[in-house]
Amino acid sequence: MKAKSHEVFRPPGAERALLVGHAARDREGETAGSLDELALLADTAGARVADRVVQRRGTIHPATFIGKGKLAEVKERAHDADVDMVIFDDDLSPAQVRNLEKALERKVVDRSELILDIFARRARTRESRLQVELAQLEYTLPRLTGMWKHLERQAGGIGTRGPGETQLETDRRLVGERIALLKRELAAVERERETQRSRRRREFRTAIVGYTNAGKSTLFNRLTRAGVLVENRLFATLDSTTRRMVAPDRTVVLVTDTVGFIRKLPHHLVASFHSTLVEAIEADVLLHVVDASDPLFRRRMTAVEQVLEKILTEPRPTTLVFNKADLIDADREAGLRAEFPGSFVVSAHTGEGFDTLRAQLFGLAARPSFV
Repeated sequence: MKAKSHEVFRPPGAERALLVGHAARDREGETAGSLDELALLADTAGARVADRVVQRRGTIHPATFIGKGKLAEVKERAHDADVDMVIFDDDLSPAQVRNLEKALERKVVDRSELILDIFARRARTRESRLQVELAQLEYTLPRLTGMWKHLERQAGGIGTRGPGETQLETDRRLVGERIALLKRELAAVERERETQRSRRRREFRTAIVGYTNAGKSTLFNRLTRAGVLVENRLFATLDSTTRRMVAPDRTVVLVTDTVGFIRKLPHHLVASFHSTLVEAIEADVLLHVVDASDPLFRRRMTAVEQVLEKILTEPRPTTLVFNKADLIDADREAGLRAEFPGSFVVSAHTGEGFDTLRAQLFGLAARPSFV
């Protein structure tokens, strides 16, 4: 039988995906933006988005998340587009995933699982790998139920007599033990980091925070000449990196680049990456980097502020830095300065505005309390 034409050009290993979003009547515009972001996440994970479907109803179906009619539409469009997987823009319960995979006959992934997969691909250091594995296991633990339906009887045979555990109970115990081990290892890493931070507490520290893909790492490189990886993909940076910025009068500012935030960030990731985000918690000033060219930048700012509220024990002084000034016109730039007084409008690509930003940071670092 002749293969479908689009299969001939499929890159090796690239999975085709159909996206599914849910829109309340008053949030349809927001849903479109969220699905655009989900498409970027899918691309970052290595998938090709073939189609998207939006469920426009106020209630969530407890068994399949979407209604019966929409489920039939998704199945038909998934077949027509020959997709390998269906990605939902919201978190699904374990039962919903099982029911959807049975009905659609395709792999079903929710937003949190997709983000966790990206983090697993991007993790480079021992600490970030531990953090990602911990988040994945904490996500998986409540979803173990139903994975062993073919083993409803208790395990038997040589080496299995005694406790009489079911396979599900065994897996839960093993996952729980692994989670406990990872937490102990992360605690040890955190003690090492605390030793490093204690040496830096006498110096002025600023942490760069912001929505993922806002240009934080490019801005960090421009400020410090650090050479951190820059890529036009979401979550290019997972591990925090700290570099010194030194003024001609030898005033020193420590600048830290942190992981980017995103809407609907899985709470397991926020908890697991707490030790990495301590750099932001303890900073003297936060540089909140915003993509000035993004039409939805206000929503991105709100998402970052919500994550910061979760991790900060107390509010930190924050300076807004609108990046990508080279992509906006003069009227837009003037509007930003008027709406957000005290903010900086810069371009990490061209260097516009960086002299003023550096002068601000060195001025703060030269205050008597930091000398």
